[in-house]
Amino acid sequence: MIDDKIGTREEWLAARLQLLEAEKALTRRGDELARMRQELPWVRVDKEYRFETDEGTATLADLFRGRSQLLIYHFMFGPEYEAGCPSCSAIADSFNGSVPHLVNHDPRLLF
Repeated sequence: MIDDKIGTREEWLAARLQLLEAEKALTRRGDELARMRQELPWVRVDKEYRFETDEGTATLADLFRGRSQLLIYHFMFGPEYEAGCPSCSAIADSFNGSVPHLVNHDPRLLF
């Protein structure tokens, strides 16, 4: 049996406001980390990577198909799997709704 604390509306509101401050601090920290990640220096990829695609072998540059960005989602599906990873399946199911929002940022989505 769950032993939940029962309190008053005022106690709940005070605790919720305290939690909200912690949530905002976490969001601000995440935003700061994202900014730092975006400021990392770029590194030229000189290696000629080769990938097997539905259309045949492709280089890394080929995968971009003229776009400025490449988004790749690695769907985990091992030889012993009878179905896709539940988490990967849920994420992949949401891609169609995201694509129209990505178009303005010039990515190629590949999964």
